Amino acid sequence: MISYSYVDEYINQWRNNEIILNKERILLIEWLEQDILTMDNIYFDSGQIENYIQFTEKWYFQLGPFQKFISCFVFLRYKDDDSLVFDEFFIYMARGAGKNGYVSSKANYFISELHGIDLYNISIVANSEDQAKTSFTEVYNTIDMNDDLKGYFKHQKAMIESVDTKSVFKYRTSNASTKDGLRDGAVIYDEVHEYENNEVVDVFSGGLGKVRDSREFFIGTDGFVRDGFIDRLKERAMRILNREVTVKEDSLFPFMCCIDNEDELHDTNMWQKANPQFHPPMSEYAKTLYKKVYKQYKKLENDASGYENFVTKRMNLPRINMEKSVTSWEKIEATNQTYNLDDFRNRECIGTVDYASIRDFAACGLLFVEGDKFIMPKELTQSFACKPFVDKHYAYSGIKSEGNNKKENRKFAPIREWEQQGLLTVLHKDTMDPHLIVKWFVDRRKEGYLIKKIVGDNFRMELLKPLFEAEAFEVEVIRNPDAASALLSPKIELAFDNENIIFGDNPLMRWYTNNVLVVIDNKGNKLYRKKE
Repeated sequence: MISYSYVDEYINQWRNNEIILNKERILLIEWLEQDILTMDNIYFDSGQIENYIQFTEKWYFQLGPFQKFISCFVFLRYKDDDSLVFDEFFIYMARGAGKNGYVSSKANYFISELHGIDLYNISIVANSEDQAKTSFTEVYNTIDMNDDLKGYFKHQKAMIESVDTKSVFKYRTSNASTKDGLRDGAVIYDEVHEYENNEVVDVFSGGLGKVRDSREFFIGTDGFVRDGFIDRLKERAMRILNREVTVKEDSLFPFMCCIDNEDELHDTNMWQKANPQFHPPMSEYAKTLYKKVYKQYKKLENDASGYENFVTKRMNLPRINMEKSVTSWEKIEATNQTYNLDDFRNRECIGTVDYASIRDFAACGLLFVEGDKFIMPKELTQSFACKPFVDKHYAYSGIKSEGNNKKENRKFAPIREWEQQGLLTVLHKDTMDPHLIVKWFVDRRKEGYLIKKIVGDNFRMELLKPLFEAEAFEVEVIRNPDAASALLSPKIELAFDNENIIFGDNPLMRWYTNNVLVVIDNKGNKLYRKKE
């Protein structure tokens, strides 16, 4: 087994009970010791490791044991061709753990003569310009305040260039359509919880490979929107840590920090699981940060409104406020269960329709009951959306404007992706055609599904009911949806809790469900609204 002092130091801190690790980092150590460090054809590039650490500690800050630990694997190589063992890095930690500072020093080092690769360009990518500039500005200011560095780097407001290697460091926003043709040595993706899908990563990663030792860094704290890019990245990381794939199949290095469960929030000693800056002994920076986080925690005793944000951001444990949501994200994910579509032909079902507005969305589906299970097969659902609406709110046509900026649009609704999957049809019309909705149910009936009745609320059913009845459908209109919600909410909660609601692998239905807002009226009844 190969070893390196900084790797041994960090692992021994944990084995000697000097620090506490979350389950993902324990799996990381087990995986490294059993599958990686036992390889006889790899070595730690000590020259690069020591150069980087000395460079960072001279010009930026003292690296903690966990940062030195990660850095060793940034420079882990195969003996035969000197290629990198890991060329992707997922650094997932709580807010304040120093992710940006760490990649700032990395970017500055990578473009320097110490790294020694000419034209090793760096891009740091984020959804907003302010976030993309965070690390860039830190490097800029470090050079600007040190005359010795000015002889090695030309620093401008939009670009930093190494005098010796001609390598360039730039910040970029995630408007992926304008970034083809890049020649980067490394790409840093900041705040990856804001990425809607892998479109941005695909474009920027396409510019890699033209310079040796290409790397990608994914950094971020978790957020509130599920089924986005970060959830897929976490799933990928767990497959690696659970040893379902080999390093030859997936060369991602996952360093993941979070509390293991919500109860650990109330044990301050467990906070180091989410934020390794809190590993003892704490630096002065960490002590100051700890005091701030502790004050925020104590405020929750008198004002619980910040609880969800605190757990998600400070403890890096995604949490859905159960007083606002119909169920937890884990239970929403549990709707992805298999079924045999052929089993539903010639069986009775209920046709369901949600036709909220003639200018935005309409959703249709067939609901089957099987014992305690409620099944709405993915293949037997369809949504319709008007193109002007999805252009404005989701940049469907790829045009971002003042009307569909980040704050206003519901960013994590990849309309085009869902359309390609056949889950949704975008209508090139200003208003919804009700005949399309009726036709969808007529077509399903022709396919052999026995639609007992069509059910919808009274908001638009006065328009749809005569059209359905003209096709010989029985229609039931829910006259008082709030009263129905109050009666049904216990059954709905129980069905989700027992994982008896089945959609199959339907990201659109998961999105719909996650967007349900639960409000409690003055009588204590639960009513269903929309979060966005």
